Amino acid sequence: MTFLSFLISGLSLGSVYAIIALGYTMVYGIAKMLNFAHGDVIMVGAYVCFFATTRGNLHPVFGVLLAMVVCTILGVVIERLAYKPLRAATSLAVLITAIGVSYFLQNAALLLWSSNPKVFTSVVGNGSLKLFDGQLTISVIAIVTIVACLIIMAVLTWFTGKTKMGKAMRACSEDKGAAQLMGINVNFTISVTFAIGSALAAIAGVLLCSAYPTLMPTTGSMPGIKAFTAAVLGGIGSIPGAMIGGILLGVIEIFGKGYISTQLSDAIVFSVLILTLLVKPTGLLGKKINEKV
Repeated sequence: MTFLSFLISGLSLGSVYAIIALGYTMVYGIAKMLNFAHGDVIMVGAYVCFFATTRGNLHPVFGVLLAMVVCTILGVVIERLAYKPLRAATSLAVLITAIGVSYFLQNAALLLWSSNPKVFTSVVGNGSLKLFDGQLTISVIAIVTIVACLIIMAVLTWFTGKTKMGKAMRACSEDKGAAQLMGINVNFTISVTFAIGSALAAIAGVLLCSAYPTLMPTTGSMPGIKAFTAAVLGGIGSIPGAMIGGILLGVIEIFGKGYISTQLSDAIVFSVLILTLLVKPTGLLGKKINEKV
């Protein structure tokens, strides 16, 4: 029962990492840039939902929807103001800008909402499901998180494979220059990618804070880094890889805390990433890209 309990907790946490990692992997796959401010968009989404439900007395569903709208707008604004002028810049310049945007969002949150931790109320309540005569308890938020991850994964797979915008995203991912020659608006496509990734970040932030009910301006930092690790582990640029990487990372972290040490769990997670990249540098589902010189 302990093993099953750890496994379910790992799947729940891994599902949150997977949802965040999907935002990372979509942006990298299309724009070829790492948006390290993505973790702080998670934090903004959680704060918006928190204030909408506690101060605005909105139903949690509307709180989540409002958080998605705000984060979508925020993602597009960040892309237009910070990243669009750097389309032709070096990857180092984009990386430094992303870190700067991350610190800007964190400090803005400190000024607006202070550093005092907020107690986040779960959007689905604190109910639980008891199995095997009460020996195994599964929280409702764990079930909702896992189901949400599966639904998001299925919808994104359909969206990128069947819709016109999804095909445009795939074309931009392969060759932005050729896509532009074929009449695809590359800038608009990248903005849509940021919008989708930021909306997913809002959902992930709400689910994360529902499971671990402490909210502060640095809430999204470590989950953002771990989700980036999950994207790299699964093969950055691959949507199925992001999901697999996130699930694996969550399971490894929870089992590391449960069976080895809570203090060494993060070291175990990053060690697994290093070992995986030593064996398969492109990640589990990543593709090797040959560049002509």
